[in-house]
Amino acid sequence: MKPGLRAVLAATALVLSGCSNFPARAQPLGSFRAVGAAPMSFAPLVKRVVPAVVNIAVTEGRSPTDVTASIPPELRGTPFERQFRERFRNRREQVLGAGSGFIVDPNGLIVTNNHVVGRADRITVALSDGTELPARLIGSDDLTDIAVIRVSSPTPLPYVKWGDSRAVEVGDWIMAAGNPFGLGSSVTAGIVSARGRDIGAGPFDDFLQIDAPINPGNSGGPTFNLDGEVIAVNTAIVSPTGGSVGIGFAVPSEIAIRIVSDLRDKGRIDRGWLGVSVQDAPGRVAHTGVEIAGIDRTGPAARAGLRPGDVVLAVNGDRVDSARGLIRAVAAAPPGSAVKLSVRRSGQSFELPVTVGRRAQEAPS
Repeated sequence: MKPGLRAVLAATALVLSGCSNFPARAQPLGSFRAVGAAPMSFAPLVKRVVPAVVNIAVTEGRSPTDVTASIPPELRGTPFERQFRERFRNRREQVLGAGSGFIVDPNGLIVTNNHVVGRADRITVALSDGTELPARLIGSDDLTDIAVIRVSSPTPLPYVKWGDSRAVEVGDWIMAAGNPFGLGSSVTAGIVSARGRDIGAGPFDDFLQIDAPINPGNSGGPTFNLDGEVIAVNTAIVSPTGGSVGIGFAVPSEIAIRIVSDLRDKGRIDRGWLGVSVQDAPGRVAHTGVEIAGIDRTGPAARAGLRPGDVVLAVNGDRVDSARGLIRAVAAAPPGSAVKLSVRRSGQSFELPVTVGRRAQEAPS
């Protein structure tokens, strides 16, 4: 984690808090577009999309009945601490935290953050009308901090559609929704401040930076464009105080959609693996490739003939300019598939086919 980042998971007082779309089996919530440079009001957008935004409470079973000592840190010192104590006083469970999520399917599929629900024994989802439903974890991915849960409802639930984060530009208006500090459904507005942010949270960092205030409890909530489409999942903030200072980070939909689809269908994420350690080519200028620093002797790269000191210039014809870019390109390849590496060795360039393996959870590349 880079200096200055205060990472705190919303479930434990933390502030860290290519793809197919989902089939539309019911009419999605409507869209809204402001006229002019800025919307006169976000109210029409709020009315259309907030019913699909949910609050999430995470608990684990405990034998002691006194759970008041385990109030989520984001609630301590707020007017809602007493209300939360009363609500859980006689329950044989410990409250670990609170977060947010959003419904992407009328049958109850919900997207949130892995750090909100990944270790929960029990997950309770509160809808915008106050209805509480138990949820089960479908799958989670700690490398992108995305998780999918599901609730059962006798009637179709309101849901929102994904938007294309690749079409988002710095300066575009956005709206974030969630459950900050356990207050219940809230919205904030702002703009996209930057794209492609790497905050050291993982090998696939490619965050949108937004200045719409997000706080502990907002984790897992959606960021909307003005069409009411989800273009990112709120995940992290930079904060020296524990609250929003206007620097937030969200996983763009171009990444989240694929992760959610795989978790929904398989309950896990399968990523490609070469079995190498890599570094940016030393003394490099732009576009000079990625150097292979080490080789796993039993890995796919070794079997294909890749050597330490080789420089990878492209994967399947797509140029790679950084170690992180190479890791992402290989991870996107299905395990067992063949990729073509463009390699430079001792001043000579050639193509090298490699059959990628399956990446372990903590494998380097």
